[in-house]
Amino acid sequence: MVQSPNTATASPEEVARFQAMADAWWDAEGDFKPLHQLNPPRLSFMRDKLLEHFDRDGTSARPFQGLSLLDVGCGGGLLSEPLARLGFAVTGIDAGEKNIAVARLHAEHSGLAIDYRCAMPEQLTERFDVVMAMEVVEHVPDVGAFLSAATDRLKPGGAFLGATLNRNAKSFALAIVGAEYLLRWLPRGTHDWRKFVRPSELAAALRRAGIAPKSFEGISFDMLRDRWERCQSLDVNYLVYGVKN
Repeated sequence: MVQSPNTATASPEEVARFQAMADAWWDAEGDFKPLHQLNPPRLSFMRDKLLEHFDRDGTSARPFQGLSLLDVGCGGGLLSEPLARLGFAVTGIDAGEKNIAVARLHAEHSGLAIDYRCAMPEQLTERFDVVMAMEVVEHVPDVGAFLSAATDRLKPGGAFLGATLNRNAKSFALAIVGAEYLLRWLPRGTHDWRKFVRPSELAAALRRAGIAPKSFEGISFDMLRDRWERCQSLDVNYLVYGVKN
């Protein structure tokens, strides 16, 4: 049996919260519906940045064949699977054993070879071409320590991808009051607004970890089209792409 990891860069309370919902990871109408809806713009951003970074052919069905990717805080594998289909050799890690069990089972049923492990980045020894941490930094106890551990797994010149939430009045109104209390897109208590990270703070933490931020981009919800879309505003949800020095 896989032993529970030393959660130095993870919050036990946050791990427990997401493990309690683990059975719903692949229910597109369940507790993780917002992440399912966020996948198209997140994947579009990642694909665009990584095609340019690695100078790959975007017309290929598997443009990232031969490259390795670490998905930190992979949960049930909602991003690991589509990235594996794009050709990456994917390793997905999460501090929650139940999340990893769900991810492994779904990948097996999908016919995908993904290396899922119950681990934290500081426990790994390998280095990867890409490291990503999507919707993770707002759940960790120490952003700087987490980013240092995660980006230490990157090869020199490798690409880092992240996504999180800005900390301001608008994000409190939309991501906390709106998403959790009024619209009930997320269970109450999913996020702590005080742990949201401003783009300037994330950029500074990445630089301290040896990552040069190259691009920030926002994601906003279009109520009329009932979908999330890439945008220029970083007011609430946003993405980052950087390169290891």
